[in-house]
Amino acid sequence: MFTSEKGVVEEWLSEFKTLPETSLPNYATNLKDKSSLVSSLYKVIQEPQSELLEPVCHQLFEFYRSGEEQLLRFTLQFLPELIWCYLAVSASRNVHSSGCIEALLLGVYNLEIVDKQGHSKVLSFTIPSLSKPSVYHEPSSIGSMALTESALSQHGLSKVVYSGPHPQREMLTAQNRFEVLTFLLLCYNAALTYMPSVSLQSLCQICSRICVCGYPRQHVRKYKGVSSRVPVSSGFMVQMLTGIYFAFYNGEWDLAQKALDDIIYRAQLELYPEPLLVANAIKASLPHGAMKSSKEGTRCIQVEITPTSSRISRNAVTSMSIRGHRWKRHGEERHRGDEPVRMGHCGHDHCKTITTGSARMNFNSFLTFPSSYLGGQIVN
Repeated sequence: MFTSEKGVVEEWLSEFKTLPETSLPNYATNLKDKSSLVSSLYKVIQEPQSELLEPVCHQLFEFYRSGEEQLLRFTLQFLPELIWCYLAVSASRNVHSSGCIEALLLGVYNLEIVDKQGHSKVLSFTIPSLSKPSVYHEPSSIGSMALTESALSQHGLSKVVYSGPHPQREMLTAQNRFEVLTFLLLCYNAALTYMPSVSLQSLCQICSRICVCGYPRQHVRKYKGVSSRVPVSSGFMVQMLTGIYFAFYNGEWDLAQKALDDIIYRAQLELYPEPLLVANAIKASLPHGAMKSSKEGTRCIQVEITPTSSRISRNAVTSMSIRGHRWKRHGEERHRGDEPVRMGHCGHDHCKTITTGSARMNFNSFLTFPSSYLGGQIVN
């Protein structure tokens, strides 16, 4: 580490200690633009024997518990690098040199599992229904979604998955290590849209290193330093894939592609079904040859736009259209001299019939009712 970089970090450490509380929001806003400071902090974290590592970890924790959103995100951007440094030191069994990093990771974890009142958080996620359109799919593209009695009986029901409450941890052990690290990556992924490109690059690089260290592919990647295998859990790899999927479409295509291949390689060796399923789904959804450069900035996902209400309303069945259809048929029958048309009812709100002599026609056989008819009323 150069003397100039060391001076930048020392100035940052002393500046925050003398900062008045009223100046905290302005300080936090300007902090993200200090690229030289960020690069210098990365170098400190990557040197476990650095004398600045302990005060840097302490200050990053002070940022996180300050309550200022910008300072919290500033600390979060270093989370992938901190996790890699901790796992690398643990793999080499030199746990004494990772004490301050472990304390920082535990501090962030214990702050995130409780709310502002100190109560345990319970996270929830609603599993989306394939019958409703999203940015990833259109129901019309995955086959027929016929409106059946069973579908109507389950209309509005959704499955919710819960996570938590999570226990407080005083130290990281082999038993709880990946429970804590998986939750920390979940917190990082929740703030992915605020992470700078250098943090996404770090995420992709550490995912590759974690997956190939100690395996033959390490020589192909030419990774040096750690030669021991780094244990991983299935849930931890799924969280890594979440961040990598975001990196694909936000300027880091090449690094994300390499990380995805390495995760599939490791998941196959470990026989982990969950990361294999997610990774192969991501790989199958990627556009072929559409994005060759990793320096083109933020990208977008092309999706089919759901038809607007005006486009749907042209085919919607209303009471006026039914009335017009009835009188049109009535006029035709009178002209032919046949029996008059009369409306019949089969006993169900969703089934109306027309009787003309001996012929009976069911409206459900040729009319498609709009979604607004689900409540049992016809749109006027």
